[in-house]
Amino acid sequence: MRRERRAGRVRSPDSGMVTAETAVALPALVLLTAMLIWGVVAAGAQIRCVDAARVGARAAARGDSDAAAVAAAAAPPGAKVTVALDATTARVTVEAPCPGPGRLAAVMSVRLTATAVSAREDVLIEDS
Repeated sequence: MRRERRAGRVRSPDSGMVTAETAVALPALVLLTAMLIWGVVAAGAQIRCVDAARVGARAAARGDSDAAAVAAAAAPPGAKVTVALDATTARVTVEAPCPGPGRLAAVMSVRLTATAVSAREDVLIEDS
């Protein structure tokens, strides 16, 4: 290995390699960080969907006429709330879009869904 001596400093022919390696690795680390943050945001939106479905099912089971509005208030922005009443149950489904980060939104967007079912309290059930 040949070394050059300039102004009292020893310079190796490998100098600058760390800079090149960092220039290659840094964009990959930034992309990884963005994907991890997006994953946390998506998990938070999923939790909000589950909570909204639960609140809506509880309201529909009590016989509230505005169960869909109650669920929509707890849901993430852009969510679609569906309430289905059965003879003995109330089912609420919440669907929300979760776009990917930045320019990857078209490729990585996911649709989050949560469903909650509750026994209706506003109807009488005959004992057999």
